[in-house]
This record gives sequence, C-alpha cells and structure tokens, in this order.
Amino acid sequence: MSGSDDEAVQAPPPEERYAEELAFLKAWDPGPRPPRWQLTPRAVVHFVAGSRGEELALPGAAPKGVPKKLAIPEKFVGERALVERCVVTLAGERGLLLVGEPGTAKSMLSELLSAAISGTSARTVQGTAGTSEEHLRYGWNYAMLLARGPTREALVPSPVLAAMEVGGIARIEEVTRCLPEVQDALVSILSDRRLAVPELGDGGIVQAKQGFNVIATANLRDRGVSEMSAALKRRFNFETVPPIGELGREVDLVERQATSAVARVGVPLAVDRKVLEALVTAFRDLRAGRSKEGWAVDKPSTVMSTAEAVGVATSMGLQGAYFEVGADAALGLLPGYLLGVVLKDDPKDRGRLLAYWDGAVKRRAEQDETWKALHELRRVLEE
Repeated sequence: MSGSDDEAVQAPPPEERYAEELAFLKAWDPGPRPPRWQLTPRAVVHFVAGSRGEELALPGAAPKGVPKKLAIPEKFVGERALVERCVVTLAGERGLLLVGEPGTAKSMLSELLSAAISGTSARTVQGTAGTSEEHLRYGWNYAMLLARGPTREALVPSPVLAAMEVGGIARIEEVTRCLPEVQDALVSILSDRRLAVPELGDGGIVQAKQGFNVIATANLRDRGVSEMSAALKRRFNFETVPPIGELGREVDLVERQATSAVARVGVPLAVDRKVLEALVTAFRDLRAGRSKEGWAVDKPSTVMSTAEAVGVATSMGLQGAYFEVGADAALGLLPGYLLGVVLKDDPKDRGRLLAYWDGAVKRRAEQDETWKALHELRRVLEE
C-alpha cells in the first residue's frame, strides 16, 4: 500500500477528470450548438448520462491526443429525460433550478452540465446565511481602489459577473439559504441580463454575452434561511432530482464510487457485493419509510441519502484496508457505521433503527444468510 502522489488532489473538477471524454465528444458531434457552448446539446447529454454502452466513433480523423472510438460511461445515475430537459432549458437561456432531497447528486449534475457546456464548473457561489450581494455582483480590490479610485482594474467580479462577461454558466449552490436581499440581486440579473456598476459611471454596465446562464440548487428537506420569492421562481425552470429508482443501479453507483475512493490508498474495495446490497437496501427502506417487500418502516429524522451510503461503503473499505479486515468480515462493520449515519439529530433515531432490526431485518433473516448475520449483530446498535 502506498500513499498518493504529492501533486494529487482529492476531488478534481469534472472538466479535468473527464478531459479526454470532453475532447472526444467535441470532435464526435460537430453539429450546431448554442452560442459559446463547448459541446452540442446531444453531446452534453451523452457526457452526463453516458452513451448507453455504445462505443462512439469519430466521423473523421481524430485530433491529436483524442481516441478514435470511446464509450462514454454514465456519470449521473438518473432519468435520461431529466438530463435532456435540463439541457434544453439551458439552451433556451432560461435559468435552471435543481431541487430535491439532500444527497441526490444535484450539485454533481450541476457541475457536469457546467463542465460540458462552458468548459469549467468553477464559477460557483455557495449560498449561506452569510452570502452577500457582493458574492453575486462584484467587490473591490481596496488597495487598488484607494490608489487609483474606482476603475475596471480595481473591480473584483463575482463568479456570476465573470460568467456574464464570457457567456458561460454560473452555479449557485443552496440558493434558498441566501437572504432575501441577495436573492433579489439575482432576480435583476436574470431579468435584465446586465449588471450596473454605478461607481464606474456611464460605462459601468456589464451586458451578459450570449451563452450566459445560471444553474442553482435547493434542498427540499432543508428549506434554508428564506423561501425563494415568486419573482425569482419565475426566472427558473424547476427540475426535481429524485433518489435513484432502482436498487441495482444504486448499488452499482455506491460500489463504483467507494471503489474509486479506496483506490487512493492503492487497494481494491474488500466489501462483498451482498454486503453492499444489504447496505443500500437498508438505506432505501429507511429513506422511504417502507421496505421493498411493502413492510412499514419507522423513518429516522436524518437524511438517508445515496451520498451517505457511499460514505459508509468507503469507510468499510478503508477499515478493511488499514486494519486488514477481510471481505467476509466486512458485514460486521455495517451496523456500527449505519448507526453513525442515523444517530445525528434525534436520540430517538436509535430506537427507530432498532425497530427496523426487529422488523424488516428479522423477517429477512428467516430466508437469507446475509440478513441473518446482520440480525445477530443487533447488540451493536444498543446503548
């Protein structure tokens, strides 16, 4: 087992991680594209949702460093129609708001769309209670401002203003966590497609270039600091990002991402597929308040998201790597990590998890060895 390279980063942005795919898709579909888009709408959908296992071939000679053929893997696990609607919304230069429960990959979808359309996902504002209008508009380099006065060189553009200037995509995470006056600044930007800088005089108006647009995200569970105003809602097309519908696809995603995370320490993921299926099934049952068999389940107050499931699978894999826990013993780690996810806000959630063990887990244990072994680990969940 060896450490990672000193230059390696934990989470490279999609435009770097998938640079080869983006270059390939740009050459694969040379058709018409909206102003300043790096890829055609069809190529954007393929980048995000995959080529359905098909190996795509370039229509002509391959540019230097670009493969002649390439199968594009699925990155966002969800309905392809949802991705297509998102792309059409952005092609029509209307704001896109992705809403859904926490952990449904809204931010990842936003990043992927921005990388494919604008070549970068970095023009991002993280919405919080402390987000100010400057984060959406502009600020100043105060040393230069004092030395030269209000000049264009002293202006520090926000990610939104930077996107307006080049005709790109700006991302606003958790827009409902921004205060009303901050949201109001976004209303005028999306309505007028320009931003006035009064300090610069008559020439201080930035006109958004064609291609400029905004992708925002908001959680349904956490309503945030303030609800969006009706005026701001009218500036967006809403798309709800649901949890992954199929058990098998969610297990595949958890396995793939956990494998990638554990690979950073130079070892394979030593967690059996059946253990991952049990993990994801438990998350889905507790998330929905009903088991796959239709049995009622008491939902915990915490969010049982796919992202949390990935975290548990990764932790189990890392414990196996660092403490030499074999794949056959990984199942014994599951209850403890699951309790760590559930027991965050409400102490009563421990009782809800125990009730799940005494209900769905016990009933499955009568017919399945994996669930039988899990049921026998009930003691881990007790205080």
